[in-house]
Amino acid sequence: MTPRIPGLSRRTALRSVAGIGALAVGPTACTEPDVTEPAAPPSSRRFGAEWEPQARTFMSWPTVAIWGPDIGEVQRDIAGLARAVAAHQPVVLLAAPDLVGAARNAAGSGVEVVPIPVNDLWARDTVPVFVEQDGEIAGVDLNFNGWGDKQHPHDADHAAGPALLKRYGIPRITTWLVGEGGALETDGQGTLLVTESSLVNENRNPGRSRSDIEAELRALLGVTQIIWFAGVRGEDITDAHVDFLVRFTGPGAVLLDRAFPGTEPDVWSRSADEAAAVLADATDARGAKLAVTALTQPDPDRITGRGDEFVSTYLNFSVADGAVFVPTFGDAAADDNAVQVFRDHFPGREIVQLGIDAIASGGGGIHCATHDQPASA
Repeated sequence: MTPRIPGLSRRTALRSVAGIGALAVGPTACTEPDVTEPAAPPSSRRFGAEWEPQARTFMSWPTVAIWGPDIGEVQRDIAGLARAVAAHQPVVLLAAPDLVGAARNAAGSGVEVVPIPVNDLWARDTVPVFVEQDGEIAGVDLNFNGWGDKQHPHDADHAAGPALLKRYGIPRITTWLVGEGGALETDGQGTLLVTESSLVNENRNPGRSRSDIEAELRALLGVTQIIWFAGVRGEDITDAHVDFLVRFTGPGAVLLDRAFPGTEPDVWSRSADEAAAVLADATDARGAKLAVTALTQPDPDRITGRGDEFVSTYLNFSVADGAVFVPTFGDAAADDNAVQVFRDHFPGREIVQLGIDAIASGGGGIHCATHDQPASA
């Protein structure tokens, strides 16, 4: 598979530009978004967990402008993922008006396709983050700017969030904060996991301190405890989203990504080491310690996917009503181990394994390609 962006994709190393990256260093500049700040939120505002009841899943139909000659393979992956999720709950697939017919043919009659233009498939980052507010669902527009203006074009993805909220009659919450849904992980009980590298960064929030950003996150999402990880700057297009590093599976329980044993240490494994140290001392919003389960990546010599930006982590899973969607990478032992871990953490849900080599070749995964909307409060 070829890179989506020359020299840079959602997980491509930028060694030709910046050398070996460091934990949470080296931001670049961009402009401030032209949006208004929200009023102080009501005390009832809540950022719910993904395992709670859902109304639908949003996805986006990729375009040739981003994927070039690989478009057929990645569209097949997205269509297959959409069909799998639609077996459990409604799926809405956003597509450019001229691609609606092709998307419908590929995804099938069980998937709703709506004419909202998008540039790329990463709905987790471009669709607004949903919160409960005064007994209804509202969408927080995080001013998507192409992950710090790294991807071009991203104009349609920037506009897709407000268009989606308008179409479905969902109130829009505005903010000065720039970020993406994949940068935010919650237990639904007031705890938020984030990386500094993806938020406290001049390419998204110039001139804003960690304290500034933490205060805005608390106001926007109603969270009361934020656990910060250093992350990694400048080594992938997201600046190390937390949904590749640490994920909640229930109150007080998290999975931590770990490299395959014997893999050469690098910035990603050192980031996981730092996260493990943070988690060892962290408490959630209830004051409870977190139970951490390491989830090991597959053997890189056994995976079926290829490419410099290929991501082979099981952490980028997605949850829907009654099911958990988990990637499979071709290392049978590692794939089977991941299934057992997810069965232990999500008892009573079907664990659905999916091959996503084309999606993963672009530096993302199942979670990146889906965005859940909570059921009505």
